[in-house]
Amino acid sequence: MRFKNAVRCLTAMLVMSLSFNALAKLPKGIEKVTEVEGITEYRMDNGLQILLFPDQSQETQTVNITYHVGSKHENYGETGMAHLLEHLVFKGTPTHPNITKELTDRGAEPNGTTWTDRTNYFETLAASDDNLEWAIGLEADRMINSFISKEDLDSEMTVVRNELENGDNNPIRVLLQRMGSIAYDWHNYGKSTIGARADLENVDISNLQAFYRKYYQPDNATLIVAGKIDVDKTLALIDKHFGPIPKPERVLPELYTEEPIQDGERSVTVRRAGDVQVVGVMYKAPAGSDEMFPAVNVLSQVMAHPTTGRLNEKVVKKGLAAGSFGFNFQWAEPGVMNYMIQVAKDKDLMAAKDAFLETLENVDENPVTEAEVKAAKANLIKQFELSFNSSEGIALALSEWVGMGDWRLMFRNRDLTEAVTVEQVQQAAEEYMVNDNRTLGLFIPETDFDRADSIKRYSVAEVKAKVADYQGREAVAQGEDFDPSFENIDARTKRVELPNNAELVHVNKETRGDSVVMNMRLDLGNEEALYNKSTLGLLAARMLDRGTENLNRNELKAKFDELKANVGVSGSATGANISVRTTRENLPAVIELLDEVLKKPAFDAEELEVLKQEIIVGLEQQKQQPTTQVFRTLGQHLDPYEPGHPRYQMDIDDQIAEIKAAKLKDIKAFHKKFYGGQDADISIVGDFDEDVVTAEVESVLKGWESDVEYQRVPASYAVVDSINRFIDTPDKSGAAFGAMMRMPISDDHPDYPALFMANQMFGGGFISSRLANRLRQQDGLSYGAGSFFNASSQDEVATFGAYAICAPENLVRVEQGFKEELQKVLDEGFTQQELDDARNGVLQNNRIDRAKDNRLASQLASYIDLDRTQEWNKNYEQAIQDLTILQVNMAFNKYVDMDSFSIITAGDAAKAKGE
Repeated sequence: MRFKNAVRCLTAMLVMSLSFNALAKLPKGIEKVTEVEGITEYRMDNGLQILLFPDQSQETQTVNITYHVGSKHENYGETGMAHLLEHLVFKGTPTHPNITKELTDRGAEPNGTTWTDRTNYFETLAASDDNLEWAIGLEADRMINSFISKEDLDSEMTVVRNELENGDNNPIRVLLQRMGSIAYDWHNYGKSTIGARADLENVDISNLQAFYRKYYQPDNATLIVAGKIDVDKTLALIDKHFGPIPKPERVLPELYTEEPIQDGERSVTVRRAGDVQVVGVMYKAPAGSDEMFPAVNVLSQVMAHPTTGRLNEKVVKKGLAAGSFGFNFQWAEPGVMNYMIQVAKDKDLMAAKDAFLETLENVDENPVTEAEVKAAKANLIKQFELSFNSSEGIALALSEWVGMGDWRLMFRNRDLTEAVTVEQVQQAAEEYMVNDNRTLGLFIPETDFDRADSIKRYSVAEVKAKVADYQGREAVAQGEDFDPSFENIDARTKRVELPNNAELVHVNKETRGDSVVMNMRLDLGNEEALYNKSTLGLLAARMLDRGTENLNRNELKAKFDELKANVGVSGSATGANISVRTTRENLPAVIELLDEVLKKPAFDAEELEVLKQEIIVGLEQQKQQPTTQVFRTLGQHLDPYEPGHPRYQMDIDDQIAEIKAAKLKDIKAFHKKFYGGQDADISIVGDFDEDVVTAEVESVLKGWESDVEYQRVPASYAVVDSINRFIDTPDKSGAAFGAMMRMPISDDHPDYPALFMANQMFGGGFISSRLANRLRQQDGLSYGAGSFFNASSQDEVATFGAYAICAPENLVRVEQGFKEELQKVLDEGFTQQELDDARNGVLQNNRIDRAKDNRLASQLASYIDLDRTQEWNKNYEQAIQDLTILQVNMAFNKYVDMDSFSIITAGDAAKAKGE
């Protein structure tokens, strides 16, 4: 006993010593606050909160700064200010005058987002000390030194207005905004984050500058750094760049507006052009930190999961609606639950609405079941556990919990979700989903009052108290420090010949949370056999995961949830694609289940009708969307295929007619005739047992052969006359511009690297390119503008194109800007500096692609038929490294000319004419 006590004392002394040593390593002015499951919180003297999440398994670094300010902090007449400021912060500082270009040059994957409770800016870069210091330095610099100038406001205001106009094209988004505006009497949650058009157009620059100085300060920010980082070095860099920023003297007041309890149903009707009817409902709900909120999340899964939810069973499958969905706004203060159904234009909207409300509000007669709650919890918990396998994803997700009051709420929410009971879910349904607490798109008289009077608002102190002593659980297992170099990937890649001429290629490595991804491609048929079978092939592929002979759709989904697997099935007449993300221990069972999915699909008649309605409604929505109309028209014009060819793109109305006419027996016959394991391409990246998984894959493929010999359907290049057309899309606030041309080269062509880099400089960068600078930065016409270039790996056909969204009245100026920028390149060429910067950004972004398991797996699968390895990538990148500016300009002039482009624009004709 004495010996044991002595050991305990020595151990305690050692732990204390290590703790003091750890504390001693912290830079002066930084103190450690707490640590939960691998995430450590620090606080600087100037008030900056720091969250570090080291993850050596990924060759990336994510820097994400979250400001505790969102649309709810805006004053009257200043709606949209937080979002508008987010745009202006990208405009630069004296030290970083061209932020978008610097981000592109480093191959970053960046963005900024604004929501009700917070605003954040982030960038993911290839892991390096230089990239990390640059990103931390950038965020420190633009925290206090952003220009926020009148000139930038004038140009960016029109860009944000264009974003608002483009959002007005979406009927679901418009309906949500209208319902939100009447659901709230006083709280700013009732206002759209993007703001009112008049406020955007008239905001005073001094107000924006004051807003910036007030909220963009270290004591109102949380800096999150995740990925392949050294903690001590990272803290030193943070101290170097953020340490000199003083803590402001001003004190931010705590918001105190509290929404009164709703005392009756509310309704709104929106009448606009469109092809799909929508019914939406909002119910007031508790704050995101409330103990009841996890039960609300489970309730939404029970009611609105697209495959297993009650709305799908009682409204969609009854033929009253084409689709249903639901989601919650988990905010710092009391928010809302949202449910919606989409109804085909030839269906009875009132009948659908009645069934919709009856399903949601009759839980007292039809109580929530144990099975429903178990399935919903399994899905929510699975998503949480899988998300934690990505340090980048967690770094961004933390912004939402920071906005809710404390980042540790993320773990507490998981714990509470696991503990949710049937009784809690039933209580949530009976308390919140009642008519007095409802906001609907229709007016309904009501005399019986049933109010949700238990919802409360939490102060910052109350939220902190909820997690004051929270410790969390053991952190997820770390993965290996994987080198994403060409040589290492090739050295770690194994190829396995499988039955039926199929092939498996895999990279086995230790990953965070033992995660693993798998891609499977089943190649089907040949050009002659697949004629006039595109619709049957599409429906056959989409029906695969809607149930098997032994499991209905809900049971199949529950099985995948139990295995913590996200499984996606898609495809067309020429092939089916299966993607899997799961864990090491579950992958064999997932593959075994996929064997049943692929070989024994149920092809249930009811599910087929639901699928048809989903596709038809989606196509109907596309008919009035300017961007869809632009690029569908361009594709049809440039493609050389005749009707019936597997690559032919039908008109929307023709496609709808074919889907309606498709018979279940013909879909079954297609599957029986064309599906098999021949020539399957499979890739796996992550942590898995090679022998066990290989045996499972072989079991799936062995003896499973198609009746039709597979032969790839080639893509073709054809010379066509150029066109320039306008498509009228009445009553749409946003418009679209598109230009495209084709050229006869593949990605193996000697000129491909030069053309790829030319596109990157012309319009391929992150809002830092010739086209984006002209249409967005200079002219302020478009929220989104750029170009694209892609070439087939197997056929000599490539596409070069450009796009922009804008207001209808600006279409002429957008087309003029495109033509002028293109002609300028043809006349003067690109510069050496442009090439150097673009080359550096492309090469760094390629490294990010190789570091992400899902992207690497996708590439490995695509390389099987091409017989390529990373050696091909290495040679391709070397070709980019060796490019001269003369080669790039010569290649661009060789293939590109103004007369080769076909141009399509779409928008409201009356607005385009200024009427």
